[in-house]
Amino acid sequence: MKRHSETPQLNGRVLDSTIAGSWYPGTAAGLDSVLGKCFASATTREDGSVPDVLVLPHAGYSYSAQTAAYAVKRAMGAKYARIVVLAPSHHAFIPEGLVAPGSDAVSTPYGQIQIDTDAIETVAHAINVSRSDGIHANEHSTQIQYPILQYALGDFKIAPFIVGSPDYSGILRTAAALKSIMDDGTLLVVSSDFTHYGDDFDYAPFSNEIRENVRKMDFAAFDKIRAKDLDGFLDFVHNTGATICGRVPIAVMMAMLPDSAELEMTHYETSSDDSCDYSRFVCYMSIAGRAGWGNAEQSAASDFLTSDEKRRLLKFARASIKHTLETCKILPDDHFAGEVSQNMRREMGCFVTLKMKNGGGLRGCIGEIEAHRPLFRAVTAMAVHSAFGDTRFHELRKDEFDKIEIEISALTPARPVKSWRDIVIGKHGMIVAKRGRSAVFLPQVAPEQGWTLEETLTHLCLKAGLRPEDWREGAEFTVFEAIVFGESQV
Repeated sequence: MKRHSETPQLNGRVLDSTIAGSWYPGTAAGLDSVLGKCFASATTREDGSVPDVLVLPHAGYSYSAQTAAYAVKRAMGAKYARIVVLAPSHHAFIPEGLVAPGSDAVSTPYGQIQIDTDAIETVAHAINVSRSDGIHANEHSTQIQYPILQYALGDFKIAPFIVGSPDYSGILRTAAALKSIMDDGTLLVVSSDFTHYGDDFDYAPFSNEIRENVRKMDFAAFDKIRAKDLDGFLDFVHNTGATICGRVPIAVMMAMLPDSAELEMTHYETSSDDSCDYSRFVCYMSIAGRAGWGNAEQSAASDFLTSDEKRRLLKFARASIKHTLETCKILPDDHFAGEVSQNMRREMGCFVTLKMKNGGGLRGCIGEIEAHRPLFRAVTAMAVHSAFGDTRFHELRKDEFDKIEIEISALTPARPVKSWRDIVIGKHGMIVAKRGRSAVFLPQVAPEQGWTLEETLTHLCLKAGLRPEDWREGAEFTVFEAIVFGESQV
């Protein structure tokens, strides 16, 4: 099998391994010896399914490589253009966002792996991504994954991210940003050990049958992961105090996965299974799965809102408009806070569109693309702005209130695309920018008008005050997706 050590050295800065020779062997021959035995011992089913999601432990190879091999062997020999690694931080406090290396490549005894800087930049357009070789050099949870992936998969680019400690909305924003770089040629690797048991881990709740009780806890956590029950997983960790060190990267992965994704536990063991001394030990689990990142129907705007939640958001929008009509005042931000679900508290950009019923045409449309407040607050604010602040129309009158229909578009984070040819009609909302001018269309505009992509871009340029053909050269394009629902649809 071809190793990275056989490839030419890359130009630019290289982040050398700081754990070679300690956490794993310091030579290619030493790695071959250890990993060869692990892969030979790992049994795996042969069903032709190639995983695009792996969850792997990150202890030293003498403890965790065998468990990891059970999952990685599922992908043995597959060709991935890019591997995205999500890992926790053990030493640096990272409040939110992601940390990527500052170098152009990482190095192991097998050779160098080029860092996919384009992918990292794409993610950085949607959320905060800082660069730090120092943080990555001191973090084993990313470095431990590189040699075993090289051993099994040959050549690929790597996009390694150390995940901070975001709140629930931050997890969702991070997931949405990362989904923008997931495609048919991408493998997602999540780095996590499971329960850390012992007094020095501040976790020793069991007095007997410790190994079996801990196994039940880890398997219960896996049941939440397999079901893609993000809320249930986070509640489980909170309520049990489960010491799963990669719980946030796992949560981000869960938020990324489509409903159709399937996950399977491939192996489970602990660091004390040989000694049977369960006063202190760490648990290792490996998981392999298939998300189908490149499916044509897979959208970053997965519809997480229930029909009831959509009806409530539409009710909030109408009530906010009515209150302003009757009092000339705006409802307080938290007026509806007692009626909202966790989904409705997600921070998202949104547009509220008002249309006259029976085909009467547009009556107002205003929104905010950047997510900076909970969805329910954004909806109520944009509803009022659309009714009374869209300068293309006069302020909504009382006699028009019952004649309008309200439509809400909840937006995914915007991301740049390299060319207008990357825009997909019906899927992408789009922003064009050139010479200091810009304009936006929601995803539903072009299908409603029956426009081709070229016609849509022409109209978009005109809306921005540009020349009709300005989109063809020198323009910058940003896209986003939307969950769209209206009063006549729910």
